[in-house]
Amino acid sequence: MRTAMFQIVLCCTSFLYGQQSTSISGIIMDGATKGPIQNVIILIEGFPEAFTTNSNGRFTIRTPKIGEQTLKIGAQDYILKRLPIVLEGEPIILGDIFLEKDLTKEKTDNLISLTADDLSSDEETVAISSGLLQSSKDIFLNRAAFDFGQAFFKVRGYDSQNGTVMVNGISMNKFFDGRPQWNNWGGLNDVLRNQEFTYGLAINPYTFGGILGNTNINIRPSAVRPGIRLSSSMSNRTYRGRLMATYNSGLHKGLAYSVSSSRRWAGEGYVDGTLYDAYSFFGALEYQLNAQNSIVLTSIMARNRRGRSSAITQEVFDLMGNKYNPYWGKLDGKIRNSRTREIFEPLFVLNHFFQSPKLYWTTGISYQFGRNARSRLGYFNASNPDPTYYKNLPSYYLNSSLGADFTNASLAKEGFLRNPQMEWEAIYAANTNTLNQGKASYVHYNDVINDRQITLSSSLNYRINEHIKVGAGMQYKKLASENFAEIDDLLGADYHEDVDSFSETKNDVAGSLTKSEGQKFNYHYNMMVSQFNGFGQIQAAYKNLKGFASASFSGFEAQREGLFQNERFLENSLGKGDKVSFSGVGLKSGISYFLSGRHWITANGALINRPPTIQNMFVNPRENNEAVPEIQKETISSVDLSYFIRLPDLTGRISAFYTRFQHTTDINFFYVDSGFGSDFVQEVITGLDKLNKGIEFGLEYEVSSNVKISAIGNIGHYVYASDPSVIINFDTAGSEKEVLGLEGNLDLGIAKLKELKLAQGPQTALALGVEYRDPKYWWMGLTTNYLANNYLNLSTITRTQSFLLNPDTGERFPEATEENVAQVLKQQKLDDFYLLNLVGGKSWFVDRKYISAFVSVNNLFDEVFRTGGYEQSRNGNYGQLQKDNLSGTPSFGPKYWHSYGRTYFLNLAISF
Repeated sequence: MRTAMFQIVLCCTSFLYGQQSTSISGIIMDGATKGPIQNVIILIEGFPEAFTTNSNGRFTIRTPKIGEQTLKIGAQDYILKRLPIVLEGEPIILGDIFLEKDLTKEKTDNLISLTADDLSSDEETVAISSGLLQSSKDIFLNRAAFDFGQAFFKVRGYDSQNGTVMVNGISMNKFFDGRPQWNNWGGLNDVLRNQEFTYGLAINPYTFGGILGNTNINIRPSAVRPGIRLSSSMSNRTYRGRLMATYNSGLHKGLAYSVSSSRRWAGEGYVDGTLYDAYSFFGALEYQLNAQNSIVLTSIMARNRRGRSSAITQEVFDLMGNKYNPYWGKLDGKIRNSRTREIFEPLFVLNHFFQSPKLYWTTGISYQFGRNARSRLGYFNASNPDPTYYKNLPSYYLNSSLGADFTNASLAKEGFLRNPQMEWEAIYAANTNTLNQGKASYVHYNDVINDRQITLSSSLNYRINEHIKVGAGMQYKKLASENFAEIDDLLGADYHEDVDSFSETKNDVAGSLTKSEGQKFNYHYNMMVSQFNGFGQIQAAYKNLKGFASASFSGFEAQREGLFQNERFLENSLGKGDKVSFSGVGLKSGISYFLSGRHWITANGALINRPPTIQNMFVNPRENNEAVPEIQKETISSVDLSYFIRLPDLTGRISAFYTRFQHTTDINFFYVDSGFGSDFVQEVITGLDKLNKGIEFGLEYEVSSNVKISAIGNIGHYVYASDPSVIINFDTAGSEKEVLGLEGNLDLGIAKLKELKLAQGPQTALALGVEYRDPKYWWMGLTTNYLANNYLNLSTITRTQSFLLNPDTGERFPEATEENVAQVLKQQKLDDFYLLNLVGGKSWFVDRKYISAFVSVNNLFDEVFRTGGYEQSRNGNYGQLQKDNLSGTPSFGPKYWHSYGRTYFLNLAISF
């Protein structure tokens, strides 16, 4: 069949020479309805120049290129078609070209639902990039997102802050952690599937971008097919059910609009006690002033509330399994999770688009505001209510300083198994105890972030001639962020006394000592942030060579304003602190050499400066204005080399990459027992370098018109590349540290981290898949995956010299020999594992209605594995850690995140 198509194209081509350009024309039609398709993208593969079909499905291309080439024809919801052609100067008339509906598109549409589960800890240590990659047609990236995502695989070991997500050209990445917040538009798959993705360091028309890739979500109503789409989903993952409805009006007399809404819910998700409750709404109106100018107004309102789960130690896992979650208990017969997260941050966007044969210019302004709240249970001069608190577990008695107490360990085990969940009734009883005289021992409260952000953005691309394009753009963001703790429920008490439990000092000196429900307490501050980015670029394309160069400049400023005066930090907690400012430049370029129209090589390189994220800029923003001393901007240097192949039967690429992150900063919060006493501390790590290098490949072989075989893989090496400096900060008011004159911080010197592995998910990932597509409009695919070389996140404090010192003598522990230390601090490699995933679907075209069904079963053999975890830092010296490990069941052993077992996802949809 492909040979016949090639012969037809050859017959349409005249072998005459001397013309300066070749014209290619045709009509793109729907294979089922036989009607024309508008806005189909046609280009010669490997070159940036793209053309689109008009309302009648017609297109005409003029190109100076000659020889064997491949014409690439793509449209949303249709299978990508590649046509081999020979350019010799004479016109090529292709006639009617039929595109078939892509039966597998449901796999991509539901990608975020299947992989981007929020299993991270309080510090958001897990940040995958599945959502960012969902729009990619690259076989490796698509498979990495869908199949590897459930194991928290990170492409090239990069955090998602290294990729930019845009809505109509406006960046959506957050200042706090640099990552896009997918919950801001979750459940709106129907209207957000029209996405443009550039991978890695490739040039992007809207932004200088990050090293992971850049996604622009095109939400123009004129860019989507008109009609109604209704869908319903069932799953046993984070939610149990989903309903979606979408209407696109199409373009009539210059006007087009789209509306979409969805509802997702679960009383409990896969993990015990994890509720899910989400509503989403989308509305967009576009008015085309004329053939060149359009104005688009968009609103997105997505509310998401979900119960959270916890990482657990091996001891707890052995007792309860991978579905266990200590955060919930029953109250009046109903599940109540003490830790929920609720996000509602409406987004409004106004855009202007200008398009002419040579110039494409887009300008936009967005305003986003709303609330991001995380609840938790606080306890004050009362016992820890967490059922997995170390004193409630058998290991507490096995690791006693007086020797192993097996009797009490057995009783503790029986007690935990009998009642492994939070005891809400006991909490209420403690709060209503008459001895407390109405004062709360326990408080359920929210950590709240109320953001107001305005963003201005503009970018343009101008085609100078058939070889050269230039582009430029700018973006300005300004954020006002209010941060505070808010009492949600006094749990039967009359009031809460707003005093720090450790130091008995006031959190709000000028405010009332007693706080009630709905009031702010503990901390209250504003964070003001602004950033300007500008970039310029040029790209050129010739017969066998194309390349680009791009440069950017950025300016950044942040300032904290304390609204509570904290008694522990009287001098620098209230009012505005010093501004923290950075400026930076970025340079990147790339070149591609075409051996032929079917083989080419691409090389890219970049050197980028950027400011640290807000979460790593201030030492303890909840209590004072102190910024990290002598903080530096981060530097990223990156190169990659790729070979692409596009044969009639075989397509794919193989890439090698090398990236170094320098001068990064990291701040961690934890409770520690050490030579300077026991306290809740802030650990500030500076001068931290990281190295990511490896090889990735993705190949797809078309055995026949119905069967495809794919092979993808990543072999990475992600390590710490420096020994950073570590400083511990702690509260000094009324504490033993104040008596010792440590003045709130302690320099622990260098931490020996160099060449230890980064906890960035599996560093080795391989997959082999087969897909069958039947002419009767059904398909199925089977993929076997192997993931390996995943490591625990390290405790930095245990790699410092202070960890080896006996707090009683000030000397090194005699038993802390190099061999013993290496053994107790050996970085843990998590288990390697295999996964088998099955997907399939069926579609029908009945009375001009398109009906589709999609089903996926992930982890078919119900494999349970650790997706990640971290070492606890509670044991602050070698003697404590050694004793804690003697029994083989440490009280403060590593905590792990565990996979789901077998899961399914079913989606039914009808479009008309």
